[in-house]
Amino acid sequence: MEIINLENLAANYQNQKETALFGKWIHYKHISPILSKLSDNLEVSVIGESEQNTPIHSVRFGTGPKRILLWTQMHGNESTGTKAIFDFFNCIAHSNDAIYKRILKECTVLCVPMLNPDGSFNYTRVNANNVDLNRDAVVKKAKESRLLRRVLDEFNPLFCFNLHDQRTIFGVEETLNPATISFLAPSEEKTRMLTKGRKETMNVIIAMNSLLQKVIPNHIGRYTDEFYPTATGDNFQKLGYNTILIEAGHYPDDYDREETRKFNFYAIVQGIYHIATTNDFTNYESYFEIPNNQKNFFDIIENGNKGYLYVDKIIDGKFTTEKKLEKEGDLSDFIGHSVNL
Repeated sequence: MEIINLENLAANYQNQKETALFGKWIHYKHISPILSKLSDNLEVSVIGESEQNTPIHSVRFGTGPKRILLWTQMHGNESTGTKAIFDFFNCIAHSNDAIYKRILKECTVLCVPMLNPDGSFNYTRVNANNVDLNRDAVVKKAKESRLLRRVLDEFNPLFCFNLHDQRTIFGVEETLNPATISFLAPSEEKTRMLTKGRKETMNVIIAMNSLLQKVIPNHIGRYTDEFYPTATGDNFQKLGYNTILIEAGHYPDDYDREETRKFNFYAIVQGIYHIATTNDFTNYESYFEIPNNQKNFFDIIENGNKGYLYVDKIIDGKFTTEKKLEKEGDLSDFIGHSVNL
């Protein structure tokens, strides 16, 4: 397993970070001009439309035999992966680092950088018709779900990356740390059998975790592998497409998720580079050494007995955040990202 040099990776990120994207509310008007610029170096295509007829794009690059599919903002209010993936696009388009040259040689990468543009504009989890795309993999009621499945079938990837955000409530088991990045190799059925595909998915996650532990030790968690019969990752895994779930979470004092964006970028690049440089994906056991996620955080704990969470909303076209009381009473089992006495 070849772990990327962190100094080089950090320099790539600093030099190629897409500065036009910032914060949590990222929608189509933000990415459209960036996609136009990217088309000079990468293959950018309109592959369909949302329920409200907003264009959905793909970005494709590389000529290698290992086919990798990524998608972001399946949930419109989960944008950290979108920011990180545009940073990655810039590195592919403009960096001369051997990392990206190897990826281009060994892999063909196809990314849908905003699957749910209507939900992204409205800053909601669901699409314009109130459908959760991540629970629509079987019925495929939504246009966006049908589009993703068509892309999957036509592209026939070796690995998929399903990029999400997780709430600030999650911590890393047996630590006092928030879960800044969490990984999951989805189950294929309710017994959570360790199939060949799941083991191969775990192998890639091990590489990503190995790198992140060098820069944010003990901030990486393992998301629950409970089987969800209608979920996208579970069904793609069941169909034989190895699917890696990345959940971007909270880092101290980073409510804009800009630090988490960087760590998400690191994980994506390491994961794809591992696929590019590896042909043996059989080792999986140390995946289970990654601690579990646990729900043990509030954004604010006041007076030791009131736990608040921030709620993000779009009001009159502006991104706003309000605090909401979630629990009152004994909070001895909880940690506050901030504590007011």
